[in-house]
Amino acid sequence: MLFDGVFKLVQPTPQPVTDSFVQLGYNPASAATVGVISLACTLLYLIPRSAALGAILLTGYLGGAVATHFRLDNPLFSHVLFPTYIALLAWGGLFLRDERIRQLFRSRQAAQSSPRA
Repeated sequence: MLFDGVFKLVQPTPQPVTDSFVQLGYNPASAATVGVISLACTLLYLIPRSAALGAILLTGYLGGAVATHFRLDNPLFSHVLFPTYIALLAWGGLFLRDERIRQLFRSRQAAQSSPRA
């Protein structure tokens, strides 16, 4: 994610970035804006105190990528779902490093396994 964000900020805009923006139906002039958004979400994810917010924002950002690829009728597993794989990795990493996230799952499991009156 860091590489992707920085690559979109390089000026002049690299040809692969321009080509992909055109192919996906976006204005290549917006590459820097998209890069800033990507980097902001990623940096929030990297900072322990804001990691959960960063994961939520990254999930939204990557959801936009899923919608874009879906709209273009790209292949399902290699293009449409690839951002989902990245989001799952981000949440898995957060689960491993943040006790608060693990506690959320424990609380939910405990609530489901308790007998109801």
